[in-house]
Amino acid sequence: MPITEILEKNAELYGAETALIEINPERAAGRRVTWREYELVEPTRSPHHRREITWSVFNEKANRMANLLISRGIGGGEKVAILMTNCLEWLPVYFGILKTGATVVPMNFRYSAEEIKYCLGLAEVDMLIFGPEFIGRIEEIADGLPEELALMFCGEEACPSFAESYAELTANCSSASPDVVITDEDVAAIYFSSGTTGFPKAILHSHESLMHACRVEQAHHGQTHEDVFLCIPPLYHTGAKMHWFGSFLVGGKAVLLKGTNPEYILDAVSREKCTIVWLLVPWAQDVLLALERGDIKLADYPNLSQWRLMHIGAQPVPQSLVRRWLEVFPNHQYDTNYGLSESIGPGCVHLGMENVHKVGAIGVPGFGWEVKIIGEDGAPVAEGDVGELCVKGPGVMLRYYNDEKATAESLRDGWLLTGDMARRDEDGFIFLVDRKKDVIITGGENIYPVQIENFLAAHPDIRDVAVIGLPEARLGEITAAIIEVKPGKTLTEEDVNTFCHELPRYKRPRKIIFADVPRNATGKIEKPKLRKIYGATDIVAAQNES
Repeated sequence: MPITEILEKNAELYGAETALIEINPERAAGRRVTWREYELVEPTRSPHHRREITWSVFNEKANRMANLLISRGIGGGEKVAILMTNCLEWLPVYFGILKTGATVVPMNFRYSAEEIKYCLGLAEVDMLIFGPEFIGRIEEIADGLPEELALMFCGEEACPSFAESYAELTANCSSASPDVVITDEDVAAIYFSSGTTGFPKAILHSHESLMHACRVEQAHHGQTHEDVFLCIPPLYHTGAKMHWFGSFLVGGKAVLLKGTNPEYILDAVSREKCTIVWLLVPWAQDVLLALERGDIKLADYPNLSQWRLMHIGAQPVPQSLVRRWLEVFPNHQYDTNYGLSESIGPGCVHLGMENVHKVGAIGVPGFGWEVKIIGEDGAPVAEGDVGELCVKGPGVMLRYYNDEKATAESLRDGWLLTGDMARRDEDGFIFLVDRKKDVIITGGENIYPVQIENFLAAHPDIRDVAVIGLPEARLGEITAAIIEVKPGKTLTEEDVNTFCHELPRYKRPRKIIFADVPRNATGKIEKPKLRKIYGATDIVAAQNES
């Protein structure tokens, strides 16, 4: 069944209970809101504001959105994009679009004006719903957008002249569920690839994919109706939303936190009695650093004992980080999840809460998923050998929208070729080695940057690290480590080289660069940006031309 029926069920079973809470720690007090707002009354070091809606109101808001769209002729075959930062309106808008049978198109809120225009065209969007943070960017491209593309503004500020007002239009729409039949096979969503390897691709998913994501997450982490999920990552991405789907399936409460400051995170967990938190690596590191420096103290947050699970995804997780976390929070369960937007986000491979002894692995095939590792000839590789990771299951994308070539390269007989290099150990656990495209070939030796990054991340003074290949006349490429040092710490090139003596000689970085490590909104290292900064783009092409 489609996930829209889950929302209807939750509204029927838990109508008066809280479904969603938005907390904005940095919001100025006294600002008018369009929905009911609550200000936290307990003292805090910064003005926290809190809004919430029940399951009944969540469903009614989604129905009003759906009925508005239907009145505009939006339904199966049309596409409606969402360009908003995390807020209480985001999910009702998302489900409202799904209830019409139309395709929902979440968009990265970090996109520039030109990237927004590109993705709207790529997905052939019929309507864009955008928030106040994007008025300037949309105004910049509005004249160049197709006349038939409708623009709708969702926010408290005055509606710009080139758009219509979501609040005014939905206020007069029916809150009854629309009479639209949706099947599992129907197209549900277009998600964009993260763009770390070039222009984003439009990834087409069915309603079956979305429903499978719900089942996978709940099977892996055992959410109950009493669990409270803290959501910090952006909702446009499959990672955050599909982790929330496990709570959604059982009618569990979710808290949307706007801000990644360690104090905000611990404060939200304590005040809202959160039990499950999904973090990106930098945020987990920041929490540990703030505790180590004494900037925050666990004693200041009295309600942390109910926090049962911390899990991380979206990128390889340093083993040292998990070990440090479990020393500070010894009663936490831990899990890591692997996935791609093409596999409807996290869960096609997961470590499993009972397998902390295997930290460093991404895990085993997830609920309802199959996994294999293949060589260049397409045949499975031997145990311990490195090959390309492939996954198969109900969450695999239908195709790349309007891109037959990319689809043919990534989908073979129902298997999704992930582009990630991996190996499987004697116990069946899969270890990620690196992106296929990120392999550094130096003097004929294949070097996988993730292995070096994980090694360096264990250094007590290193906050973040990225390894890329730099051009070199004799060897073709050499490894370079871009190292971000922890605040208040000092580190020299000699210190790093000494630390790396435990690595095989050919894996040791040949160049050390002390600089910030750029990451995108989902926590992935922006290696194309680093290659551009340090003159390492198109290395292979340059070698072939020389």
